[in-house]
Amino acid sequence: MDMEINDKEFGLFQRLIYNKSGINLTSSKKELLKSRLMKRLREKSLSSFKEYYQYITEEDTTGEELVSMLDCISTNLTEFFRESAHFNFLSESVLPVLLENKRKNREKKIRIWCAGCSTGEEPYSISMILSDCIEQPLEWDIKILATDLSTRVLKKASQGTYAKDRLRGIPNQMLNTYFERGVHNLKDCYQIKDFLKNLIVFRRLNLTDEIFPFKGQFDFIFCRNVMIYFDKQTQTELISKFYKHLALYGYLFIGHSESLAGTETRFRYVRPTIYQK
Repeated sequence: MDMEINDKEFGLFQRLIYNKSGINLTSSKKELLKSRLMKRLREKSLSSFKEYYQYITEEDTTGEELVSMLDCISTNLTEFFRESAHFNFLSESVLPVLLENKRKNREKKIRIWCAGCSTGEEPYSISMILSDCIEQPLEWDIKILATDLSTRVLKKASQGTYAKDRLRGIPNQMLNTYFERGVHNLKDCYQIKDFLKNLIVFRRLNLTDEIFPFKGQFDFIFCRNVMIYFDKQTQTELISKFYKHLALYGYLFIGHSESLAGTETRFRYVRPTIYQK
């Protein structure tokens, strides 16, 4: 089954996806949209994109199909310790100062947010760095909030199970400390150990929501290679919300192809892709 999506139909999906997720699909993404949505049309036994749009916007009152469609559209490319300069800066510059200040204030609470966490490699990488840098980490109150728009990737992330080829670049010492070999049908995989899993809370969150349901502030935020899908207005609004939810002197890490240049912001530039409140 192969169907075409005309310009009018593409425009309808384009606006729907932008309004619901902030993802800005340009006209060059028409074929990409078509190929990714074909699976949903087959799943629902629908014979045209017009029918599918009508199903999402009028017939599916649960909103579940909208979530499934956004799952298909989201791009989830990640790996452990991706963009290693960020993790070096975290372990060498951010954490020593943060931990010293926490100890001075007799505080042992650390809060981190990974926005756009995909299949979990990023928050697990951060948790390994934290565990390496903190003596007796189990005595600290550490929580990493890991959010994504896609329920599909969040399910995989919460399982913490990865094929061996996904672990390239992880030193053997870290592999032995933080992973265990899978058993039975997972014998070719590695699983994150429970004490590391327990540091992370996985939640679905739409970054274009007007208000985020957070009570406290974060010591640092990772939001990497997410804003490239947003237009300038959506980026500016999101950066403002990040600033609001960061503790004073907290850091924001963004992707290697992203920049806050040309955006109204109160963040202080530290180095490429790293900013401080």
